Amino acid sequence: MRYRVLGKTGIEVSTHCLGTMMLGGVGNPDHEDAARIIHTALDAGINFVDTADMYSAGESEEIVGKALKGRRDDVVLATKVHFPLGEGRNRSGNGRRWILKAVEDSLRRLDTDWIDLYQVHRPDHTTDIEETLSVLGDLVTAGKIRAFGCSTFPAEDLVEAHHVAERRGLMRMRTEQPPYSILARGVERSVLPTAQRLGMGVLTWSPLASGFLSGAVRKGRPVDLTTGRAARTPHRFDPDLPGNAAKFAAVEELVTLAGEIGCTLPELAVAFPLVHPAVTSVIIGPRTMDQLASLLKGADLLLDDTALDRIDAIVAPGTDLYRADGVWQPPSLTDTGARRRPPADRPAAL
Repeated sequence: MRYRVLGKTGIEVSTHCLGTMMLGGVGNPDHEDAARIIHTALDAGINFVDTADMYSAGESEEIVGKALKGRRDDVVLATKVHFPLGEGRNRSGNGRRWILKAVEDSLRRLDTDWIDLYQVHRPDHTTDIEETLSVLGDLVTAGKIRAFGCSTFPAEDLVEAHHVAERRGLMRMRTEQPPYSILARGVERSVLPTAQRLGMGVLTWSPLASGFLSGAVRKGRPVDLTTGRAARTPHRFDPDLPGNAAKFAAVEELVTLAGEIGCTLPELAVAFPLVHPAVTSVIIGPRTMDQLASLLKGADLLLDDTALDRIDAIVAPGTDLYRADGVWQPPSLTDTGARRRPPADRPAAL
């Protein structure tokens, strides 16, 4: 296992980060087996664990907290806040009111006195970024968190957050957690270069592109659209849809490349994000011990320029053949009123 400093935090983390989204009710509900997965990852040299309050409605944090008993001081622990938990108003977002409650709940579930990296899980344009930075800075001062960052922020939001912090004398976002894989390279255009220029650490998620790079989804093989991610978003996996043809074709070429360089497709997929100079650590999110073992086998895989050139030829730099589930979309795209003038103001009406 290799280690890198997380941005400018001075915190040294393993280049593989254990993601725990699949530990709990939505993935592996066996707490003892989940704890064994965590312990095996730590024994393999991983010292970086990432979770979130919304993973299995807090169950993932509880599993992590129990598993880290006696080993907490050796682990860099990250969690997140933003998504709704429970019914009612004001139980989500990036505002002071919710964050102050959510952090206490996470500390209780994790059974710890501090969180090393506290991340806002998605942008929240209903809340002034100054409000978010202010409360997160207060949590650092109070000793409840050591550093804070964000997840799936577009480049312009990263720049705004740093500009506001500088102008108002507030603490800065120290990390960004974007989706990044061979099939989802869009962040290479601006997010990764921006994070690099701002001195932010980067931990990337979904290196297997929601299973497309696991080896289980292949051209010519039937795809079970009734379970897992394929059931939730069948339009992403249905091989009969023309828009998916490029993904299936790319996977076949990548399988061939992996065979030529003597590794598996998942090993190739996990090794790829770590080549980018902006990336500190790649998150692996196993559900089973076998999945963890298969991903750890590629921890020492180093891709040479020949292999990387082949990858670039299969999926061009900056290209998204696949967009990860749950990726945030800006209101400028999702709100029709933000991109359409009122009918009376349109040229044809003048």
